[in-house]
Amino acid sequence: MFAQGLRQPVNRAAHRRMCDAVRAAGAVPAVTGVVGGRPSVGLDDETLERFFAGAPQKMSARDMPWAVAQGLDGATTVAASLVIAALAGVEVFATGGIGGVHRDAPFDESADLLELARCSVVTVCAGAKAILDLPATLERLETHGVTVVGYRTTEFPGFFTAKTGLPLTAVAHTPADIARTFLAGRALGRPGALLVVQPPPAGEALAAAVVATAVDAVLRSAAAAGIRGTAVTPFLLAAVERATEGGSVRANIGLLESNARLAGEIAVAIAEERGTD
Repeated sequence: MFAQGLRQPVNRAAHRRMCDAVRAAGAVPAVTGVVGGRPSVGLDDETLERFFAGAPQKMSARDMPWAVAQGLDGATTVAASLVIAALAGVEVFATGGIGGVHRDAPFDESADLLELARCSVVTVCAGAKAILDLPATLERLETHGVTVVGYRTTEFPGFFTAKTGLPLTAVAHTPADIARTFLAGRALGRPGALLVVQPPPAGEALAAAVVATAVDAVLRSAAAAGIRGTAVTPFLLAAVERATEGGSVRANIGLLESNARLAGEIAVAIAEERGTD
């Protein structure tokens, strides 16, 4: 996210605000990545600066065995971050928006969905990225057995937007509600993540109509330019930023900070539910 999804110097500001939010909640922040072939939780300052400035390879779960064998650096997607978190025993993960089912290409699905079905990690996000087919993404989460809980919202958010018209069946009102749900899933032997979704902060969310217009135009541009594969998401996010005159970036940073704060609160609540410090 910091190395691939946000340009300089916005990535540094987002990192600082997220870490501060986690600490304010009483938890410990740690960034995931692959450093010299080593899956890592918690990157030192030198490595972070190198990632901020150098745009290392975007790395999903499928890429990790090769990266480990070859000693490569990688900025992890949600899928790869979940793999690393699960391996390290980290139980709560915060991100911006998850990947999902692409529009007009139902066979093109993000690996995020599969890893959410495999990794028992609370994942806090603002829904799926606005450039995706949101109804199809929500359906695939159901098919994969991923529990989705809205945090003080009855709708599945659209990343930059709060309203999508997609209803949720489970709504939590406190971090303790989330903690108890996560521990209940563990007790039931459920293998996948608990996906916690909350809308972007009200003051920074974009109007749904504005985002829809921008995304439609950008998707046509991507198709005309022949943009495919892993290049699609960065291209689309950059184009949406231009189309919204920077509004999408402000919304992105705001929701990242908000998600980090909630993730920290949930981590503390899980510890309290277990009766630990």
